[in-house]
Amino acid sequence: MIVHFLSLKFTKRKALKFANFEVMEKLTGHKLMSKNFSLLILRMVILTFLILSAAGTTYWFTGTGSSFDYAVLIDASVSMLAEDYEPNRLEAAKSAALSFVDAFPGTADIAIATFTGTTFIKQKLTDEKGDIRRAINNINIEEIGGTAIGDSMVTASNLLFERDEGNVLVVLTDGQSNVGIHPDDAIIYLNDKKILVHTIGIGTPTGGSFIQGSDILSKLNEGTLISIAEQTGGKYFRAENPEKLTKAFLDIAKSKTKRLSKNLTISFMLVGLTLLLLEWSLMNTKYRSIP
Repeated sequence: MIVHFLSLKFTKRKALKFANFEVMEKLTGHKLMSKNFSLLILRMVILTFLILSAAGTTYWFTGTGSSFDYAVLIDASVSMLAEDYEPNRLEAAKSAALSFVDAFPGTADIAIATFTGTTFIKQKLTDEKGDIRRAINNINIEEIGGTAIGDSMVTASNLLFERDEGNVLVVLTDGQSNVGIHPDDAIIYLNDKKILVHTIGIGTPTGGSFIQGSDILSKLNEGTLISIAEQTGGKYFRAENPEKLTKAFLDIAKSKTKRLSKNLTISFMLVGLTLLLLEWSLMNTKYRSIP
């Protein structure tokens, strides 16, 4: 904008060498030296499109598909021993995960992992339901402290998926991320890899105790899980009881939503260059200055 108005001032200074524009304006009643606001707007639009092109702008959207790979990521921190589910959250999660495996009438490639302050790969992608069930049944509370939701999602996306698209990550946790990278930083990475994330919040509104003889309660933290699902094209499920937990897994198994993207770099560049040619033609016709 500064350059635009400085150039107008310079053009006016040149023009005054050829004629007394102030007298001509008084005689005609018209302003002969305009601010060329339309040209300024055009230049700002051109600059905007070129910046968006250079930034590699990508449009993310969800579509439908028929082929998917799934990775189930289950929280195995000590808070999963909370007894607001029968017998506890972890056992309820394992039971629901088993129903997820059985929900597919044919074969489906599924991987299993757990996480606390670090991530544990229990079963890489396979369509052998027996191996998947065995991996789920063998899940136990891990001794490493903390809950690193962000780290676990990045690790799972790197180690468990093999295709470029059609990857679905299912994260089951109470949402209390307290170590590792922030989930928002992981979301950027997941979007770059076109991974759709469904999140399942496990925990009742009243919470549950996971330390015998203690009044410390573990309650569901939904904010993080809602944010992850919304920003990756997935869906958040609030499982307040074992029945809703199982239904969440079954709904995910039936979903055909796929994470897709379109890079707009070339499109924005072509629009910017087209408008640049328009600006050049206007500068040499309507807005041509005195040489």
